[in-house]
Amino acid sequence: MFRKADRVQGVYMWGGVGRGKSMLMDLFVETLDIERKRRVHFHAFMLEVDAMIREARKSESGDPIGPVAEQLGKDIRLLAFDEMVVNNTADAAIMSRLFTALICEQEVTVVTTSNRPPRDLYKDGLNRSLFLPFIDLVQAELDVVPLNGPTDYRMDRLGGIDSWHTPLGDAATAQVREAFFRLTDYKPEDAEHVPSMELDLGGGRSLHVPKALKGVGVFSFKRLCGENRGAADYLAIARAFHTVIVVGIPIMGPDMRNEAIRFTKLVDALYEMRVKLFATADAEAEALYPSGDGSFEFARTVSRLKEMQSKEYMALGHGSEG
Repeated sequence: MFRKADRVQGVYMWGGVGRGKSMLMDLFVETLDIERKRRVHFHAFMLEVDAMIREARKSESGDPIGPVAEQLGKDIRLLAFDEMVVNNTADAAIMSRLFTALICEQEVTVVTTSNRPPRDLYKDGLNRSLFLPFIDLVQAELDVVPLNGPTDYRMDRLGGIDSWHTPLGDAATAQVREAFFRLTDYKPEDAEHVPSMELDLGGGRSLHVPKALKGVGVFSFKRLCGENRGAADYLAIARAFHTVIVVGIPIMGPDMRNEAIRFTKLVDALYEMRVKLFATADAEAEALYPSGDGSFEFARTVSRLKEMQSKEYMALGHGSEG
């Protein structure tokens, strides 16, 4: 074990969406004059680690964490993460041991951004006690720097793109596609390589998110509301993403009562967590569910959808206390 005095202190920079965290990270990594540096999205890194652990278990009889950390540390002096967010139980269970080995044994300096302070990572997660040593490690080994000013520069970058687009079609799709690339700083010409993820819903269940980057998740209405889902599923989505893009919202008739109820639960979860919603729909909110069981109650959903399109709502921070 190396003494702490021998190690370069890392940085944990946190703050709301659009506060300039990614820009500062880009400048830092680009200007750092060392070769053994790596910038990677946190989710992609953990998928890589999972694969390495599975491979190590084929040849190692003991705990594979140490050998995996040693393998990673051979080529890395600085490990820079974009958007550290923990919503996977398996990841939470290994992070303390993995990063202790990387930082304290392999002398890898970790620099990361996050939308949450360390104490709120994996908040209310299953078996969170296994994760708490990781928070202690961050507090001890990384300088925790809040970057949470009042201006959301990323929303400014949208340049007047609305959040609700109707009717369904190429024009509406193009608008939310443009919003995704502006919000994530991802190159549109590399669209086919946008990372996906498996969102842990608890109870051994997961949800495939076809496009997930920097806290922005893209979903189809059919996947979210056409399948049997409950409020807990939507809350997991609302906690994991500060911005959700839902495509293909149809006009719902009496025969789509169940879909309308699920859509109401989805909107409630997003609203309570102050998630930004971008959508393509076949109609404006007030015309989505004009008749059928519960259509009168749907008026509250319409009211929330209208509020969620306002500048005041878009300026709110992610989270129930944001």
